[in-house]
This record gives sequence, structure tokens and C-alpha cells, in this order.
Amino acid sequence: MHRSGRTPTSAASQPFGRLFAAFCLFLLCGALAWAPRAQAGIANAPGANLEVSLITYGPGDTYWERFGHDAIELRDAVSGEAITFNYGVFDFDEKGFLLHFARGSMHYLMDAAPSEIDQHYYVDVGRSVTRQRLAFTAAQAGDLRDFLLWNLRPENVRYDYDYYADNCATRVRDALDKALGGVLKKQLQARAANMTFRQQTARLMSQQAWLMLILDLGLGPYADQPLSAWQESFLPMVLQEDIRNVTVTDAEGASHPLVQDEQLLSPNRLTPPPAQAPDLRLPLAIAGLVFAALLIAARRFVPTAYALLGSLYLVLAGLVGIALLILWTLTTHHSAWANANLLLFNPLALLLVGAVWRSRHGSVSSRMANALIVLQLLAALAAWLLHLLPGVVQQNQPWLLFGMPCWLALAWCLRRNDALNTRTR
Repeated sequence: MHRSGRTPTSAASQPFGRLFAAFCLFLLCGALAWAPRAQAGIANAPGANLEVSLITYGPGDTYWERFGHDAIELRDAVSGEAITFNYGVFDFDEKGFLLHFARGSMHYLMDAAPSEIDQHYYVDVGRSVTRQRLAFTAAQAGDLRDFLLWNLRPENVRYDYDYYADNCATRVRDALDKALGGVLKKQLQARAANMTFRQQTARLMSQQAWLMLILDLGLGPYADQPLSAWQESFLPMVLQEDIRNVTVTDAEGASHPLVQDEQLLSPNRLTPPPAQAPDLRLPLAIAGLVFAALLIAARRFVPTAYALLGSLYLVLAGLVGIALLILWTLTTHHSAWANANLLLFNPLALLLVGAVWRSRHGSVSSRMANALIVLQLLAALAAWLLHLLPGVVQQNQPWLLFGMPCWLALAWCLRRNDALNTRTR
């Protein structure tokens, strides 16, 4: 009888049994050793396993996509998991979203998603997708991963959005710079930008001409300040280009490019924006002269058409002035503050509508109307003088060239009635 109660093993089969048991133990140990690494992904992977890339998405067709977009990709070289982190999410369902938007205190969110899912949309709509793999040390990659995961927590995920100073591209830029120890900012601040905020805005919005004109009219002197490459990298495409010239030092002290390699994952299939901003001076100057000529001709031959044209201009000028005044005094849109276009288009224009409408029958202007038109001409002259001052001034020549002929024509039409009535006396 056998004590163990197991089926006895013959002497010939014992070596095979021991070999099979050893093989199973080897597989089990290998599985246990591999499984944590395969399942850990970027959240727990050592920094040495993390690849850091800047993903840049080209401009889209819709006006809010014209500035492009970017994200940081972290890829675990062992598990193959790849996650993109971006700062371009906003919530329409947020309480008071439209009011916050109007006031300039918009709340944006950070988000993370698997790279394939995140990039799928941009590929489908024809926007370019470019990956730039960056030379991060293991410690820097780990620090960046820890910061991004901390930033993704519910209590840290929101931020106050600013078009030029704190947007989805500057947040990506700043996260990379933080992990690199300030190298990115130091090098980009030392270079001059190619364009101003105004020029970049006009360039990217030029395919929506009506919106480009509205934005140009609403931007104040803040948009015309000289920029560094660091400030101009508020645009993803500019950051993509500028980062190619950044150098970093590795653990051995050797200097080499930050961008290790660059890959176009999906080509652009949309109409690209122009390389330079359009010059609005000639088109708006012609528009102003044409309107002034029509106003004078209509006053002589079709007085009712003259009154309609003049009233339309004054109503629009007054409404624009109210909007500019609100942007300056009641919102945090600092790019619209101290707008010199208020001297050309202001709420006082609304008070002249009645005078223009009455003048179609040859009525004499009231003292108030005469005072207002003189005040407006002085304001337009002041706008020109402000533009000629040395230093950083608002680049609003197109609107000066448009507004001055219109105001001179209106003043001439109103004063013409006074002159004719004086002669008949």
C-alpha cells in the first residue's frame, strides 16, 4: 500500500515529470515578471520606458479650428500604450458658459485619450497630424508624466482660458518647459517673433473675411506689441516650427536637438492659411472713399438714399462703439482694451441719426448736431495723431483710412445745408 494515496510513478517516467514541472514553473515565473509591466502602461512605467512627443494638428475649416491644436503624447515603449494629453476642451453645458465667454473668463479643461482615438477625428476631417519625438531624459519623462496625471485630477483639470496668453498650445508648451527645467522658454524668449498677435490672427482668419475684419476692428494695442518666439508660440504650428531649433543637454553633458525625429502621420487635405497676413489698408481705404462718394452723390440726386446710407453708417458706428466700450470696461478681454478705434466709431454717432435723416429735406442742423460732428472730426484727428506717436501704437491704419472719408463726407453733407440756407437769407 502507498501512504500518499497518489498513483505510483514508474522509474522511467520520473525524469520527464521533473522536466515538465520545471518548464511550467519557468512559464509561471515569466508570466508573473512580464504581467505587471505589460499592464502598467504610462501611469506606472519607469521614465526610461516613456517616449515623449509633441503632436500638432493643422488648422481646420471651422473658424474656431483655424488656429490649429496640439497635444503631448506619452508612449510606453514596453506595453505600447500611447496617451495624448491636451488642453483644448470646453463644456457648453457649464453653468453660465455664454456669460463667462462674453466676459472673457472662459473655463477650459484638460483631457486625455488613447492616441489612436484622439487622432482619428483629425485624420477623418483632413487636418494634418505631425508627431515630433522629443529627447527627454528618463527623469524628465517621469516628471512630465507625473505632472500631467496631477493636472488631470478633477480639482486641477480646469483653467481660465486666454486667447493669446493661456490657451491649449501655451499649456502644452509650458508643461514641456517645466519638465525640461526652463530650457524651452530660455531659448525661445531670446528670439524675435515673425509676426504680432494681430498679424497672426488676420492671417489665420483670412478665409472668413467678415470675421477677420471684426476681430481686427476689436483688437487694441495689446495685439501690436513686439513678440518673442516664446509669446508667438501661442499657435501650435509656430511651436512646432520653433521647437525644431531648440537644443538640450543630456546626462553626459552633450548638446543635441530636442526634436529627435519628426513624422507626418496624416497629410493636410484642406486649404492651408496664407503665409502672411493680408494688408487691409488699400481695400478699406477704397471702401471708405467709395462710401463717401456714394453719400455725396446720393445727397444731391437721391436724398432719401443719402439719409438711409448716412443713418446706416451712424447706427453701425454707434453699435461698434458700444461694443468696444463694453469690451474695454466690462470684460477681461485685455487684447481689446484701450482700442483707438473708439475715436472713429463711438456711441455718440447714434445721436446724429436724426440730423442726417432731417437733412434730406434741406433742414438746418441743430447746434447739438453741429457740435457732435465737430467733436467727431476732432476725435478722428486725435486717432491719427495717436497713430503717429513714437513707440508701440495700435496698428489701425486700415480703419483710419476707412473712417476718415466717411466722417468728412457726412460733415460736408450736414454743413452743406447750413451753407445753402445761409445764402438764401
